[in-house]
Amino acid sequence: MIRHVVHFTWSDAADAARRAQTVAALRRLPEQVPGSLAFTVAPDAGLVEGNAHTVLVADFPDVETFRRYATDPVHLEVIAEHVRPFLAARSAVQYEV
Repeated sequence: MIRHVVHFTWSDAADAARRAQTVAALRRLPEQVPGSLAFTVAPDAGLVEGNAHTVLVADFPDVETFRRYATDPVHLEVIAEHVRPFLAARSAVQYEV
């Protein structure tokens, strides 16, 4: 199994409403792009200063399924429309579980 973890830090252009719209768009991805076994998108709890603002954690059965998700046109559209324009920083990792 492959776990995909992404930390998003939003720019100042992403107010609370924009962040909520982006989180909602990311949360719809499992319905729109098949293959994930588990999929969570959540805002940071605000317990430590300097953390990223939002995290996405998704599990895929294998590398091929993750790659299909990563290159799926719907996924890429969500990133282009809801993520990239409001992004200050992004960090991601994929690892075997």
